[in-house]
Amino acid sequence: MSSITIQKSDGSRRTFTGRQAWMLRRLIDAGSTGITLLETPGPRCSHYIYMLRKAGLSISTTSEPHAGAFPGMHGRYRLETAVTVVAEAA
Repeated sequence: MSSITIQKSDGSRRTFTGRQAWMLRRLIDAGSTGITLLETPGPRCSHYIYMLRKAGLSISTTSEPHAGAFPGMHGRYRLETAVTVVAEAA
């Protein structure tokens, strides 16, 4: 199971495993661009974002329109908490 340990600017550390670690890595890699579930498909992505928020990470959501056969709106998620990755395992 994959894991990622981060350190926040206040010095606190937290380790995430499994899909939460996967989602956190996606958010870190995306930087200020953020991610959408259209670009990052995966099972229960919104739940993983919810769990990361519940763990104390600030993740913003902005709504964006999309076109195509089923036009509508989707969210773009951005990690707002400054973190440093201190350990990571696949």
